[in-house]
Amino acid sequence: MDIVLKYFSDFSPRQLDQFKALEGLYKEWNEKINVISRRDIDSLYEKHVLHSLSIAAAFQFDSGSKIVDLGCGGGFPGIPLAIYFPDVHFHMVDSIAKKLKVVQEISNAIGLGNISVQHTRVEEIKDKKFDYIISRAVAPLKDLWHWGRPLIQKTNGIERSAEAPAPGLICLKGGDLAQEIQESGVRPYVTAIKDIFKEPFFETKYMLYVPK
Repeated sequence: MDIVLKYFSDFSPRQLDQFKALEGLYKEWNEKINVISRRDIDSLYEKHVLHSLSIAAAFQFDSGSKIVDLGCGGGFPGIPLAIYFPDVHFHMVDSIAKKLKVVQEISNAIGLGNISVQHTRVEEIKDKKFDYIISRAVAPLKDLWHWGRPLIQKTNGIERSAEAPAPGLICLKGGDLAQEIQESGVRPYVTAIKDIFKEPFFETKYMLYVPK
């Protein structure tokens, strides 16, 4: 938890309690349903929580915004972001039901009221619209944009502040992305996460933003 507090200092007591509870809950649930690799569970706050919060370091979402986490797995980046943005709704989508069970149980345990879950494949979502799509290392950018673009609404009736990004796709990726970006047919804004967080883990991590 200290590594999160190194970069974020404006949490409410409730948010602090929620973040602190994640370690014990993920260790408990990971014994039952493996959603985090065994070698990473002891680095939960760096490799999962802080990595997820790189989106919060770069973007400010307005209250009332709706965000879908595509292929959310065990809840990243959605759960840390839902704690950080309590007035934003996060819809967690995955094709593996047992992973969503972990998301739901952990959300319930820490009292997250701004999360919903859906067991489906993203391309089968037909009846919902969102302001933003978020994802972490789920699929190539080309596929994420193909699946996510139809789900993005330009406006949901709320007045968008100057600080909020235009509706679009925000995804976390690693490694050499040149070919993947070229094949995607889009021109994302690319942020090197090492410019936000100085730990060696983030040397090859990037955040891509594609506005609709």
